[in-house]
Amino acid sequence: MHLKPYCEISGQGPALALLHGWGLHGGIWQTILPALEKHFTVYNIDLPGFGRSGVYNGDYTLDYLAESVQSVLPEKCYLLGWSLGGVVATRLTLDYPDQVEKLILVCANPSFVSRDDWKLGMKMEVLNSFIDFLEEDYEGTLIRFLGIQTMGSATQKEDIKLLKEAVFLHGQPAKKALRGGLDIFHDINLTPELHNINQPVLSFYGRLDSMVSSKSAEALTQYFKDFRSVVYHKSAHAPFLSDSQRFVDDVCAFLLDNDATN
Repeated sequence: MHLKPYCEISGQGPALALLHGWGLHGGIWQTILPALEKHFTVYNIDLPGFGRSGVYNGDYTLDYLAESVQSVLPEKCYLLGWSLGGVVATRLTLDYPDQVEKLILVCANPSFVSRDDWKLGMKMEVLNSFIDFLEEDYEGTLIRFLGIQTMGSATQKEDIKLLKEAVFLHGQPAKKALRGGLDIFHDINLTPELHNINQPVLSFYGRLDSMVSSKSAEALTQYFKDFRSVVYHKSAHAPFLSDSQRFVDDVCAFLLDNDATN
């Protein structure tokens, strides 16, 4: 039996579920949460093993994460997932299409590593080095990973400070979740299934992101039926930190059917 993940519900309006990235928790949305709460009932979820969510004894897989998150979602909702959270959000949309009305991906690829059918991922050896380092020094590897996410952004110093302050706010992430998350990055390839997603999809990118290339935007137009993208030119892997107000405006424009995004 799966443990239900921690979910904090706030705000008013249509339901919007937020799924954070690897190593972090729902607290990472603090800079944009007050603005989102004005328009949406926000379901801010800690993925299993992170933040205030426990983790069960079975295998830490993408299916497990999707099933756990689905257990706390409302009957209908919008999904917004960042990095690992974007992979989970994509899996949820595929598995529970009647529950998800629109999908927002933030710096998330259908495959995080380069493969024959997806050349825009990171090199496999780079990810493998993180997996190896995690076994030796998981705290140091986690901080290093966070540093890479902000590298080159216009607000790099502020962003990395916020990430470092947030990461251990609710204690240390479960080692099982850290390793399991990297294994998901290593193994997952959702590219062949993307054509099954009928919902409107918006994908955010940071031009300076060294993990997820903004070139993915053009490639994904071949896979999704209803797809649009936004590239933040002064942002890296966390555009919601470096360009918060524009990020919120773009989210609202897409979900509330305004014309601000294109």
